[in-house]
Amino acid sequence: MRKELIVHQDPKSPISEVFRTLRTNIQFMNTKGKLKTLLVTSTMPGEGKSWVSSNLAVTFAQAGKKVVLIDADMRKGRQYTTFGASPRPGLSNYLSGVGEDYDEEDEEVDLADYIQETGVENLYLIAAGNIPPNPSELLIAPQMVELLDRLKEVCDIIIIDGTPAQLVTDALILARLVDSTVVVAASNQTKREDLKRCVTNIQNVGGKIAGIVMNKMPINAKKYEQSYYYGSTSMSKAKQGNSRQTKQPRPQRKQNSEMYKRASDIVRQGKEERTENQQKQNTKMNNEEELPKALTNKIKIENPEEVSIDKTTEILNQINQYLDEEKKKLK
Repeated sequence: MRKELIVHQDPKSPISEVFRTLRTNIQFMNTKGKLKTLLVTSTMPGEGKSWVSSNLAVTFAQAGKKVVLIDADMRKGRQYTTFGASPRPGLSNYLSGVGEDYDEEDEEVDLADYIQETGVENLYLIAAGNIPPNPSELLIAPQMVELLDRLKEVCDIIIIDGTPAQLVTDALILARLVDSTVVVAASNQTKREDLKRCVTNIQNVGGKIAGIVMNKMPINAKKYEQSYYYGSTSMSKAKQGNSRQTKQPRPQRKQNSEMYKRASDIVRQGKEERTENQQKQNTKMNNEEELPKALTNKIKIENPEEVSIDKTTEILNQINQYLDEEKKKLK
C-alpha cells in the first residue's frame, strides 16, 4: 500500500482531517439516505482525482461504512497500484466478459471474482481491468447499471474514480448513472473556463454536482499544522529530529561529577546556615517571651505610687543590665 493513502498511513495529519470534513459534508447531503453512488472526476489529468477518491474511500471505511471503490478509468487506471492489488480482472472484464471464463447461459456473473480486498478494513476495490478499445460503449451497456444495482445491495456507498471530463465522455456517461458528482480542481493549474464548462456539461446530461474540491493549495506547513487541534505525526517526528540535532553535546562525566559536588556543598552549607539562623530566631523569641517574667522576679515594686525618680532610674539600669547579659548569651 502506497504512502499517498495519507488517511490510512497518518490518520492524525491535517490532510486526513480535511478528508473527514469532506466525508461529513457528503453525509449531510445524504439526509434521506439516497446517496449511494458518488463519482469523482476532474477537468484535466494530473489534478488529483484518483488521490482524492482513494483517500475519500478510506475515510468512509474508517467510519464503519462498507465501501466499494471502482476504478472506471479503463484507459489509464492506477488504483490497483495505490492499494497493491491485482490489475485484473476488473471493470472492463466484468462489462465485456473478455479474459474470464464467461458463460452466456449464466444469468448472473459472480461479483466475488471482480471485487478485491484491500489492506483497509471495510474497503473493497474493483480495478480497471484490461484496456478495452471502446470504454465509452462499455459504460453505456446495461451491465454497468446492473453492476451498480448489485453493489448497492451489499455495500453502503460506491465511489467511482472516473476519467477527466474534458478529454473523454466516460465521466459524463457515469454522471447520469450516479447519485452525485465531485469535481476536483488543482490550484494554479485548473483553468476557470474549463471548470465552468465541466460543471455545465455534467448538469446538461442530468448529473448532480455535490461540490468542487480544491487540490494542491499552496500553504505554509507550520501555519497548516497550527490551524488544527492536532498536527501530523510525521511533522512531530521531524521536529523531534531537528531538536536532537540542535542540542549541545553533553559535558564529560568528570566535569559533571565536580559540578554536582560543588552544588551539593553549596546546598549543604545553605541548609546549615538556615538551620543556625532558625535556632537563633527561636531562642530570641523564647527570651522575649520570658523577659517580662524575669524582670518581674528581679524588680519587686510594693506600691507603684511611691516610686521616685531614683527608683525609676534604678529599674531602667536593671533592665539594661539584663538585656546586656542576654545579648552576651546569644553571642
